[in-house]
Amino acid sequence: MKFSLLSFLFFTFGTFYAQKNIGEPEKIDNSIQKKHLHTVVFLDKAVALENLKETDFLTHAVLQEDKDFGIRVFMDNSLVNYLHELEPSLTADELIQKGNYQFSFYVDGKLIYLENLNTGAGTPEQKKLKTTFRIPLFSSSNEDSWGRYLWMRFYMAHNGIDALTEGNHNLKIEIRPYINTNSLKTGRVIATGEIPVTVPKKQLTEQQIAIQPIAPNSGWEISTEKINTEKIKALHQKIAENRFRDITGIVVIKNNKLLIEEYFSNSGRDSLQDTRSVGKSFASALTGIAIKEGYLKNENQKLGEFYHLKEYKHYTPKKDSVTLKSLLTMSSGFEGNDEEETSPGNEENMYPTDNWVKFTIDVPMTDQKIGEKWSYFTAGVVVVGDVLDKNIPGGLEAYADKKLFKPLGINTYQWQYTPQHKISLAGGLRMNALDFAKFGQLYKNEGIWNGKRLIDKAWIKKSFTNYFADNKDFEGYGYLFWRKVYKVGNRNFEAYQCSGNGGNKIIMFTEIPVVIVISAKAYNRSYAHSQAEKIVQEYLLPAINNER
Repeated sequence: MKFSLLSFLFFTFGTFYAQKNIGEPEKIDNSIQKKHLHTVVFLDKAVALENLKETDFLTHAVLQEDKDFGIRVFMDNSLVNYLHELEPSLTADELIQKGNYQFSFYVDGKLIYLENLNTGAGTPEQKKLKTTFRIPLFSSSNEDSWGRYLWMRFYMAHNGIDALTEGNHNLKIEIRPYINTNSLKTGRVIATGEIPVTVPKKQLTEQQIAIQPIAPNSGWEISTEKINTEKIKALHQKIAENRFRDITGIVVIKNNKLLIEEYFSNSGRDSLQDTRSVGKSFASALTGIAIKEGYLKNENQKLGEFYHLKEYKHYTPKKDSVTLKSLLTMSSGFEGNDEEETSPGNEENMYPTDNWVKFTIDVPMTDQKIGEKWSYFTAGVVVVGDVLDKNIPGGLEAYADKKLFKPLGINTYQWQYTPQHKISLAGGLRMNALDFAKFGQLYKNEGIWNGKRLIDKAWIKKSFTNYFADNKDFEGYGYLFWRKVYKVGNRNFEAYQCSGNGGNKIIMFTEIPVVIVISAKAYNRSYAHSQAEKIVQEYLLPAINNER
């Protein structure tokens, strides 16, 4: 009798567990899928499931990015049902809003990269129904897919390229479901696969690896300091092998002299580099100059002093109290966050409008205290520019040329403009790499250029202050300058930097006499900033300090 009761309970529980699905997935009718459930298979072409044969499966791959390489994943259920196992209390829609697939990439048995795929990747229908899917990892035809960006994050941004050196390796991919409610939960492996891969050797010329000599007439005194040439050659090799990508220029100034000047990707000394948000830091400089000359009282002035805010949408008395300083430090309390697609003040919502200033001031306020919470808000810098333009006789564009560019000897540059044809301080300022280095050296000189003070020393100190030391999500932010600490061996090198989409940097070190400019065009690539940081930390700093 006891055995029968236990059997009944086991049968009842087992039946309940087998019927745990929250939704009905598609039927698994395909014989190939039935045979290879829970498997990731590798392919070198796009093949529809109904046409797929086992002979299409790769048993070895040569990794060449001008070829096709992708995966087909075979599961025994749909994603929403795997997520239901982790959080049975949630609805199907809630599950797919809070969870997705987790991918783990292994090279030669070592976990190199783990990613909880963004919940926006894939459609709700796919997540509720599909038990198999195909994604390209790289594609000769540039086939669009979240899988390509996933591979790029593994390969370029998270050391996959360093693990997959030339020669033979084993690549393994594991897929699990994950869900993030109040805490992260990860499920069992739902598909896995591995494959031997070969990374071919790239044939390089001596010229590609050689250190580029500095041409005459740079406008800078040339440094005679010694550098670790092997480090620079190793950097060149990585660039030539496309292991660092879309780099256009590298300039290093040490002790006010030009130490390194090099160009790549068909760029040159006269190329006007599109450095995107690097231009925001020029907004900081121009604000400091305008305050010094009395066109503004100080950075604590409030928006209510410059605009009739009741005439704009979502008015609240709190808007009157937004300070210029809070806009310079990205802590204004507006509901604007460029890192969140759904944010009302996201910059992508601003660009299609016919008045960027109105767009910005129309953005609602949050309940956050002004000046406390950092949130990257490009539109706020547009307002800073508008305040300057309205309060400087003759307008901001002529003022910037007279007070900043002409004194620095910068004669060729291009602004981005707002729909009102006013210069935009949000980004897009173009000039050559050597001229960007002048801006960096001006800050390194504490505001003095050729013996003349252009920016107050006190303003530069304020600009190079971290106002968010308690924020553990990043290393710090000043007046439109990022704080970054580079680590070489057991030494730390603190810097403040202008930073822009694509991996563009003007880096000013606080304790060593060095300014570095990196120009690049890896726009919207996940690896853009990480590769720039690697170049500085693993190659340039060791080279100019003669470290191994």
